[in-house]
Amino acid sequence: MQKRTLGSDRLVVSAIGLGCMGMSFAYAERPDRQSMVTLLREAVEDGVTFFDTAQVYGPFTNEELVGEALEPVRDQVVIATKFGFDLEDGQQGGTDSRPDTITRSVERSLTRLRTDRIDLLYQHRVDPNVPIEEVAGTVKQLVEQGKVRHFGLSEAGVQTIRRAHAVQPVTALQSEYSLWWREPEDAILPTLEELGIGFVPFSPLGKGFLTGTINEQTEFGSGDFRNTVPRFTDQEARRANLAFVDLLKDIAARKHATPAQIALAWLLAQKPWIVPIPGTTKPNRLRENIAAAGIELTADELAEIQAGADDITPQGARYSEAAQRMIDR
Repeated sequence: MQKRTLGSDRLVVSAIGLGCMGMSFAYAERPDRQSMVTLLREAVEDGVTFFDTAQVYGPFTNEELVGEALEPVRDQVVIATKFGFDLEDGQQGGTDSRPDTITRSVERSLTRLRTDRIDLLYQHRVDPNVPIEEVAGTVKQLVEQGKVRHFGLSEAGVQTIRRAHAVQPVTALQSEYSLWWREPEDAILPTLEELGIGFVPFSPLGKGFLTGTINEQTEFGSGDFRNTVPRFTDQEARRANLAFVDLLKDIAARKHATPAQIALAWLLAQKPWIVPIPGTTKPNRLRENIAAAGIELTADELAEIQAGADDITPQGARYSEAAQRMIDR
């Protein structure tokens, strides 16, 4: 597996990471725990060194799973987790990034992850009630104590990124980015490049849509979060957005690859400091995603994808109204 570097403080990770959320949270299918422990360890054997989890996934159960699976190989991997929600009663409340909450939640994450340090600690969502300078200052203290190695933000806007970075260097921003959600190209990517901050796209396969396995007739099981996402609940939006899949399929056929691999290869080609974190619960999909790091798209192929995507207008909001309100702008 090729390596990439995030941030000016140089966090080295595999070119493709593994998003662990779906292994115990958010989707209708909930695989048994031992099969996911096995999958995580197979990922390490296949060269993945970058694993993404969060306190709110469960809550807590995803961190526990990642901790169990990666404990035997802890020094070989980079573990990212997140704080930023009120989880005191075991349920997700509103945003909470008060300094005491951050400190307390990090101690608990360390226990669940079976480790003495968090390699990359993200603020999961910007808390409008706590100045970002206080958040960054608290993380700075945790870095000085050796409990956290690197600081990250998730779904943060340009001004928040700049203010946080001035207090504690931000190693990576995590936000959604894929062929069907390219908003970060407008202001986020130029800002990250200017400041020397890495970018970690989540949902790089459009929550499964860009794999070509979903169409307007697909039904999602009870408990699947896509049942709350307008891009999936609106059949007309799904039908229109299949144009992205058709574009990927055309390129994939010529490259002897899959649409998912082309979608990931396209992301990797955008900047050398972009590291996507596709999630999966299936060994064959894991291997498929990893293989995308070895696919090189020519300048002509990239231009063709760019031109094709420019001619398609994505249909449907990417979040519910409630979730959209948590996005910093």
